[in-house]
Amino acid sequence: MTATRLAYQYVVLRCVPRPEREEFVNVGVVLHCQAADFLDVTWSVDADRLRALHPDIDVDQVCDALTFTDWVCRGDERGGEAARQSLGQRFGFLKAPRSTVLQPGAVHGGLTGDPARQLEHLRERLVG
Repeated sequence: MTATRLAYQYVVLRCVPRPEREEFVNVGVVLHCQAADFLDVTWSVDADRLRALHPDIDVDQVCDALTFTDWVCRGDERGGEAARQSLGQRFGFLKAPRSTVLQPGAVHGGLTGDPARQLEHLRERLVG
């Protein structure tokens, strides 16, 4: 018996402390699987790695931005208007490039039988 494989898309969230240097640290992953009605984020911030790129970075501000991303994924009212949209629109909001310290990378995709497990796998592999 073959397990059902569902298409998903994901973006890696990058902390870019000094955009002019084009250096970044991967800090999170957002995964959207329309067929499973799934949108979630997982993240981990290594303050020492961020400070190696920019000693004066406000790590709390980075964590606040990631918490906001979590609110948008979950449809929490603290996520504002973006959190009130459909899952697909929320993913569209989160994958849109911005000129902030927290930036999404390119959109990638794949197939999975378990979106939540795939999200954790991507975090372990791409964020650490």
